[in-house]
Formats: sequence, structure tokens, C-alpha cells
Amino acid sequence: MKLKTPLTLAALALSAALMPFAHAADEVLVIGVNDALTGGGAVYGLPQANAVQMAADEINAAGGIKAGSINYKLKVITSDDKANPTEATNSVRKLIDRDNVKYLLGFCCSGSTSAVASFIAKEDAVMLVGNAAERAITAQGIANVFRTRPPADFTGAAAGTFVAQRGARNVAVIGALEVGFYTQYVDAFEKELNKVGGKIVAKEAFGLRDRDMTPQLTKIRGLKPDAILVVGYVEPAAFVYRQALELGLNVPRYGFTSGSEEQFLKVVTSAQMEGVWDLRPTELTIEALGPQAKAYDANYRKKFNQSPTPSSPYAYDQVYVLKNAIERAGSAKDAKKVADAVRTLPIPKEAVMKYMPNDGGAIFDQNGQAYTSNGAFQWQKGKWVFVAELPSDNKTYSQFLRSIRK
Repeated sequence: MKLKTPLTLAALALSAALMPFAHAADEVLVIGVNDALTGGGAVYGLPQANAVQMAADEINAAGGIKAGSINYKLKVITSDDKANPTEATNSVRKLIDRDNVKYLLGFCCSGSTSAVASFIAKEDAVMLVGNAAERAITAQGIANVFRTRPPADFTGAAAGTFVAQRGARNVAVIGALEVGFYTQYVDAFEKELNKVGGKIVAKEAFGLRDRDMTPQLTKIRGLKPDAILVVGYVEPAAFVYRQALELGLNVPRYGFTSGSEEQFLKVVTSAQMEGVWDLRPTELTIEALGPQAKAYDANYRKKFNQSPTPSSPYAYDQVYVLKNAIERAGSAKDAKKVADAVRTLPIPKEAVMKYMPNDGGAIFDQNGQAYTSNGAFQWQKGKWVFVAELPSDNKTYSQFLRSIRK
């Protein structure tokens, strides 16, 4: 038997001392992005997917997520739901069952998101919803569902007050009125308009793929409204703005679209957009949000060689919500524990959007809903300009949202 020399013993002692570090290697945490990456919803879904990847890259470059004794590095898997409820259900089932994903992010479109929310409560997962604005998504207070964007009617009420204050009394609506969250926005808008004696004189619908809105606009023109309200995805809304002018419908044009300048200018000229209002959450508003928004905008442009859409930071902020919640929970392995941490999480310091604090300063209320302030934006000389913050009461709306639970 060979005797251990003092040098050998010293080497063994050093090896034992270093063993904990050998087990401290990074673990990979896979997060899944489910979103509309093709089709009409891609104008919102692709920027959200980009934003998630950018946030994950930033977190990894800064050392990852440190939770207890484990250090997680993020790996992003993206899946295209085409803004279709059936596709979304299949997409999320694959992410959970085949890819073993516990944390689902993205979700730009309401129909597909609602389909997933209908079964996600039974899953060992956390669902973080971005741009999808349908009220029902958080109305049920599902314990593992959280949304960073406020519901459409929360914004619609503020928009109705703003338009009424500007003197409009007879407003014609044209939009994607078969989509639930757009009708909720219009209903809330109308309620506020009615309070001052105003009314909606027409509700004309268009489809996602419609490009000729002249029949609807000709009918609206005959009613001689004080203003028009356009609710819908960017491309059809842009055709409405252009064709309204071409038909001589020279009244104030208000909208609810959340599109970037580049997206509108694919259809309409800057001169044709001049003076258009967008009444929406403040979202990515450089003038209103400050240094975090400026850094996000610059980094996004550098990474993807295009400007970010106003709503894309909802998904970026999701990743930092997840990071902070995992660190609070002490591990990423227990999704329920992480969901509990999300529920009481303060507004992350890394957040780009301007969130309104809920009870205890939490980013989410008891329904799993976050609220950004609402803003009035106007197209001026080729770009959206933040003009004013709209009146918004998240505490009252939060109580209303809880009151309608089934």
C-alpha cells in the first residue's frame, strides 16, 4: 500500500475545498415565448419575441439569475401561435409537455391568449401575458396568470373622457368590432362620452385583411360626425386614416392601435397621418418614461436594426418580473412558489413601462393585473408625440375587475 505524502494530503485537502465550486455550474432555465410570429398579429408578436430575447441576453451577460445556491442562465424557445386559439393551445401544450417549460411569456393577441388562460390554471407553470388586452384574461384571478398590459376598457374609459373634453359629441367608430377587446374599449369610451351628452352615431366594422374601407367611410361621411374613432390592428387602421382624407372626411381622427411610425408608413404618408391621435397606454414613450425607455429603445435598435413597437416592452418587462420573482422564491424549480413571489413583487427597477403601484407597491393587483398610465399621442411631423397623460384610476378598476368574477 502506497503511503500518502504530505504533498498528496495537501492536494486532497485543496481538492475537497474546491468541490462546492465544481457543483456551482450554471443551470439552464428554459423559458417559452408563445406569440403571433406570422400573420396579421405578427406586428405585435415578433417585437415581443425580440424583446424577450433581448432581456434574456442582458440577464445572461450580467451573470444570470442567482437564486439560492443556483445560478440560472436563460434559454428562450419561441413558438408561433399565428394569433389562432387552436394553434395557441397546441403551441403551449408542446412547450409544457415536450419542452418541459414552466414559464410562458409573450401573448400579444387576445383570442389565442384567452384559449390558453382557459386551461393554464391546471398546469405547473406561470403564464406572463403581454399585449393581449381582453378583459377576461385576468378577470378570473387565475393564480398563475399575470398580465403587464392593462385591459382595453381601462384605457377606453380614459380615451372617452379625453375626446369629450375636446368637444366631440357625435363620434363615428370604425374598427375590428368582432374582436372582444376592441368592443370593450369602445363600450367604455361610449359610456364616458354619454356622460356629457355625446353619442356614437355609427359603428362600422372591418376585417383584419380588409384594405378598402371606402364603403364604411362613405356612410360615416354622410352622418357628418364631429370625429372618428378607429380601433384595430395597424395596417387596416392606416388604410382608414388615409382613405378618410381621400374621401374628404376632414374631422379629428382618434385611434387605438399602438403601432410604430415605420409600421404606419408602409401604408400611409406622414402628411396623411398628420394630426392623428392614438389614445392608448403610455407604453414606450421616451419623453414620458425616462432613461430606462431611452436605453431600451437604443439597445433594441442596435440589436435588431429597427425601432421597437410601443407595446413591445410589455414582454421585456415580463422577463425581469420573472427574474426578480425567481430570486425572491430562491429557486426556479417550484413554479407555484415563483407565482406566489410574482403576486407580491414590487415594480422591478429594470421595468421600461410606467406602472401604477397597486396595494403595497406591487406591480400586480389581486387579479394578477398590472396597470400602466394612459396617454394621448399625436402624429406630428413624422412621429408620435406624447401630448398628455389621461386620467386613470387603477384602484377602482381593480375592484371592478374582481367584482365580475364568476
